[in-house]
Amino acid sequence: MALAPQFAGHRLGAITAPHTLEIYLDYLCPFSGKIYKKIREQIWPYVEQTYPNQVQLIFRQQVQAWHAFSTVAHEAALAVEKIDSSKFYPFSDILFQHQEQFYDVQVENKTRRQIIDELAQLADSIAIPKEKFINLLVNKEGNGGNAVSSDLKLCIKLGRQNGIHVSPTVLFDGLQENNVSSSWELEQWKEFFKNKL
Repeated sequence: MALAPQFAGHRLGAITAPHTLEIYLDYLCPFSGKIYKKIREQIWPYVEQTYPNQVQLIFRQQVQAWHAFSTVAHEAALAVEKIDSSKFYPFSDILFQHQEQFYDVQVENKTRRQIIDELAQLADSIAIPKEKFINLLVNKEGNGGNAVSSDLKLCIKLGRQNGIHVSPTVLFDGLQENNVSSSWELEQWKEFFKNKL
């Protein structure tokens, strides 16, 4: 599937790879956190070693409205990418490691600005300037959103257009793979790629 230029940081692997693995993830979904960690630590290193230049991985942002501050978490990742696209995955790593900090029960009595400040601290840990980061997330006057609202809308529209309802959802070469589970171990992924490639 195509990837708009402003989302270049969402891709791992060669843009010329003939196959594409897309994973729709929500930063505040525990199942997304589980599959993301496994992909980053085990699956993607295996794919790169076993099938070099054959697969590209695309992180697709899937904001789930039932997680109260999911929108802000996804906006934060877009802000990081806008500042330095090479930091998108390192920030995603950190955000998933700290996802429980932003679960509903943890943020119930916090303001949006307090949460942005907490996210800015995470971004700062990978050398993203706090002030620049916060400025991208501050809402404009009225109901105009912020500097990353247009990008977030594109992410949401893509998921809706493709009928993505939950996270994680995996697509291979544009088709949903409903049998893929966040509980899959490396051996199951190996078999998956063996059958696809």
